[in-house]
Amino acid sequence: MAGQEDPVQREIHQDWANREYIELITSSIKKIADFLNSFDMSCRSRLATLNEKLTALERRIEYIEARVSSGGTAGTLSVSRTCLPGFSASTAVFR
Repeated sequence: MAGQEDPVQREIHQDWANREYIELITSSIKKIADFLNSFDMSCRSRLATLNEKLTALERRIEYIEARVSSGGTAGTLSVSRTCLPGFSASTAVFR
């Protein structure tokens, strides 16, 4: 009878090993999905912030272009660094 239990015991151990392996794979897939969802939300947030900054910059450029094309203030338009962030510190004068 001991010979019959040995294959049964082996089958039970193999079954538990398979279940543990399946649990490990399932857990890893869940972790990957959680990471991807978190990464997606982070990217969307950063892209939304970047979009807002680009929209504001586009509005400033349109405003400056309109001022330049209309002749500006007394024929001169001065654009400083505070008006267009990211440009050199020197002031540009359009006539």
